[in-house]
Amino acid sequence: MYAIGEALVGEGNEVAHIDLIIGDKEGPVGTAFANSLATPSQGHVPLLAVLEPNLQPKPCTLIIPKVTIKNLEQASLIFGPAQASVAKAVADAVEEGTIPKKTVEDVVIICGVFIHPKAKDKDKIYEYNYEATKLAIKRAMAGEPKIEEVLAKKEKAKHPFR
Repeated sequence: MYAIGEALVGEGNEVAHIDLIIGDKEGPVGTAFANSLATPSQGHVPLLAVLEPNLQPKPCTLIIPKVTIKNLEQASLIFGPAQASVAKAVADAVEEGTIPKKTVEDVVIICGVFIHPKAKDKDKIYEYNYEATKLAIKRAMAGEPKIEEVLAKKEKAKHPFR
């Protein structure tokens, strides 16, 4: 079994869009986690979320960049504020009980992270990705949105980038 969450937070080039999946290490999410880490592709190198070097959150979280990283400036935004903010959101979700503490060694998270190629503000990148990750985790663990909400809002829904 696994849970899926999504969230969009922020504005401008620093906007954060998170897609994540939480599931058992011994199931398909664990297999995808290991395969992704073991088979990086150019410009989309997976990396572990860390609060700081040598301190990863539990559950272990793999970040997959959703935009091709083309230079060191872009890499420093994913291997830095985005990496740390995702890790902090995961740790806070455990501390707050959104992710049960008793499950942290049994599950993993795969987190797609969007960093716009023109993003510059590291503080906003950190803030927006932190909030989006926490919201995506909350939604995943609560099974949100519920189908009733989807059906009630589908005709009036307006995507901000449409």
